[in-house]
Amino acid sequence: MALIDKHKIIETNATILLALSFFVVTIGGIVEIAPLFYLENTIEDVDGVRPYSPLELQGREVYIREGCYVCHSQMVRPMRDEVERYGHYSLAAESQYDHPFQWGSKRTGPDLARVGGRYSDDWHVDHLIDPQSVVPESVMPKYGFLMDRMVSDKYIGDLMATNRIVGVPYTDEMIENAQLDFAAQADPDSDYDALLERYPGAQVRNFDGQPGISEMDALVAYLQMLGTLVDFSTFTPVANR
Repeated sequence: MALIDKHKIIETNATILLALSFFVVTIGGIVEIAPLFYLENTIEDVDGVRPYSPLELQGREVYIREGCYVCHSQMVRPMRDEVERYGHYSLAAESQYDHPFQWGSKRTGPDLARVGGRYSDDWHVDHLIDPQSVVPESVMPKYGFLMDRMVSDKYIGDLMATNRIVGVPYTDEMIENAQLDFAAQADPDSDYDALLERYPGAQVRNFDGQPGISEMDALVAYLQMLGTLVDFSTFTPVANR
């Protein structure tokens, strides 16, 4: 009997097709799930990766609220064209504190996993106020209203505590100083040494250039840290060590 005839028997017999499909799915599931029960850690620990600072976390909330993830992914795939355009491929550790993660599956605009430091704060502000002023072909809507919406630090500690419940390692000290750190990061004249001890590499400045802390400040602070935590000039994957 030819192979095609044997395949026809499977396709025309619902019971056999269901049984074989179940068998294949079961094997596939075991192969994917079983390792999770004996691996000590499924995410490689990488130097530099830390939880978001209070201001960055607030900016991420704005990013999610405005649906930025719909058009911008945050995952550089390990393919040559992606790496040449966006930088080093994304590591699982870089999004281990993201709830939810922002990997995305569609790009109307460019990937933002490594956007931090690529543009100035002024560029980001201009781009968010009027995207077409800096990228004429952009179809992105305007977000100038973020400049006029001031953010409150009233609930930032609660937000961090909620993230801790799902595994983000915010300490009691971080949560207790959430409001102080929130204000310090947007004020270059503040005493921000303690902030930098808790969140190494956090960028401190007036991100939108106006008095007070706006949603624009928070969003730009978040964007400017994306992809900046890991030093890829010294990073070596576990498999190559």
